[in-house]
Amino acid sequence: MSVKLHLVTLFVVLLLSGCANLGVEPWERNILAKPEMQLIEDPVSSGLDDHIYFSKEASSGGRGFAGGGCGCN
Repeated sequence: MSVKLHLVTLFVVLLLSGCANLGVEPWERNILAKPEMQLIEDPVSSGLDDHIYFSKEASSGGRGFAGGGCGCN
């Protein structure tokens, strides 16, 4: 019984420690800062597309992640 309890405890500790380091380390930030890692690859082209969409649909935005559309942000 004691060996089984130790094995279960060891499994739980290993399982929980697997999620302990999910952040971005300082030496990994240079990889994420590369232009090919950006969500919007060409900001000028994206701005032009936004302007065209705004002109046609009379609405703007929609590319951000703020708010859920209820106007409460």
